[in-house]
Amino acid sequence: MGVVVSLILIAVGAILAFAVTASTSGVDLDTVGVILMIVGGVGLILSLIFWSAFGGYGVYRRDTYARTDPYDRRP
Repeated sequence: MGVVVSLILIAVGAILAFAVTASTSGVDLDTVGVILMIVGGVGLILSLIFWSAFGGYGVYRRDTYARTDPYDRRP
């Protein structure tokens, strides 16, 4: 789960928990909203932890090539 998906889950959960006033039989929308916010928060924290562990964006890989003959001028 990425950062964007986590933020979307948090936003949908907040809308369900705080903005929706409809009532349904069998499903409590407030509870579903809170669960979505918790799952989104956990996903966001884990994404940020793993993102920093792997370097994230902005890390460039530099390859070094060594020739066996330093006077070899072939391209």
